[in-house]
Amino acid sequence: MNTKLFDHTILKADARKEDVIRICKEALEYDFMSVCVNSYYTPFVAKELAGSDVKVCTVIGFPLGQMSTAAKVAETKLAVADGAHEIDMVINVGALKDADYDVVFEDIKAVKEACGDALLKVIIETCLLTDDEKVKACELSKEAGADFVKTSTGFSTGGATAKDVALMRKTVGKELGVKASGGIRDRETAEKMVEAGASRLGTSATIAICK
Repeated sequence: MNTKLFDHTILKADARKEDVIRICKEALEYDFMSVCVNSYYTPFVAKELAGSDVKVCTVIGFPLGQMSTAAKVAETKLAVADGAHEIDMVINVGALKDADYDVVFEDIKAVKEACGDALLKVIIETCLLTDDEKVKACELSKEAGADFVKTSTGFSTGGATAKDVALMRKTVGKELGVKASGGIRDRETAEKMVEAGASRLGTSATIAICK
């Protein structure tokens, strides 16, 4: 598989510096698209990857998404200043389910503006949504200027499915990327996601998939 499909991910609460160093070395060796981390590790990863074409990806409002927009904006600005090239933000899932669409839209739009030149992926947490809500989340993300929609945090009740990826791709068309993440642990699953329309894969099992 094309290694540039992968965001090599380490987001667990007990991730230690030695683990992050290993992830960065693996990303450089395999030439993955990015290393995806929590914001604490953004400046460290930026130094580890300096001089390479492997991007720094930072999660925002992770993993619940119900932080204030101001908090997400501040976290995004700091991450970009610390060296993040890509931002993966979690939507306010509760607001979406309450049909407070203006809240969801403005939340995404504000983070997009805070990204500057950084690419924005919007995590909609598909396992908590109906199909109609998934479509609405994708539409709002597109309208707000996002570059990607993303299935999952990997920290909720479920992860990516090929069915959800296909629905998301159908909704956003060719204009946006679709990132599948959560539960992608083998090559067969990864290939199914790509066949369904995923243009990026987020996983911590990247090495096993590539081997």
